[in-house]
Amino acid sequence: MFRTQYDSDISIYSPEGRLYQIEYAMQAVAQGSTALGLKSKTHAVVVTLMRSSDELSSHQRKIFKVDGHMGIAISGLTADARVLLKFMRNETLHHKFVYGSDLPTGEVVSSLAMKSQRNTQRWGRRPYGVGLLVIGYDGDKTHLYQTSPSGNCFSYYAQAIGSRSQSARTYLEKNFKEFPELGLEELVLHGVKALKESSGKETLTKLNVGIAVVGKEQKFEILKPNKVQNYLDQILQTEGEIEIENENENEKDETAETLELKLD
Repeated sequence: MFRTQYDSDISIYSPEGRLYQIEYAMQAVAQGSTALGLKSKTHAVVVTLMRSSDELSSHQRKIFKVDGHMGIAISGLTADARVLLKFMRNETLHHKFVYGSDLPTGEVVSSLAMKSQRNTQRWGRRPYGVGLLVIGYDGDKTHLYQTSPSGNCFSYYAQAIGSRSQSARTYLEKNFKEFPELGLEELVLHGVKALKESSGKETLTKLNVGIAVVGKEQKFEILKPNKVQNYLDQILQTEGEIEIENENENEKDETAETLELKLD
């Protein structure tokens, strides 16, 4: 994406009706590490790929807790995400202090979208260069929302954002009809499989994969590395069994072809 004379300020429209500052912010989300979310009737899950700046540094966190019933996964600028996270935490704490109950996830997302949108029309500000996947459980329902720098927000059954997220979305689109009836274990496995589709040649480990869950009788929890490794091991075992089955089928086909040749 190249600079133009219409991208010097957020409030300047191009002749085509475009706001380039917003497009630049959305490009920051598209270049961030992959984050995806999915939900069933009882649980919601987010899975992220965490990157490190070099071999000697730790991996950057991409999942954060908002409240006991809600959390976020991010893609884009982590510093901007911290500002929005603080806003969400203040909103939930204020509601709990005043009303003595949890703030519904949809209301938090709506307030967050309004905050993001204000930055797209005020002079001297810039859009937040981060996209959020918000999961929550309230009112006996699970929730999954995506927010963007433009101020848009949408509810999803499953969604993926960040670099190489199209492969993960393709997997989710193929399997999303199964999600509503799944339990927590199966839902997490689908999430990790979708992340694996978008990881390319990068190896998934307990250090660079983040998983968080929330749901019925389940407070928001970021899984520890040992639990993450258990899910990765299950997927590797399943893939190994599939490979063995394919090899056996190939051997049967080769044997059948050999017998046919001999009979001829």
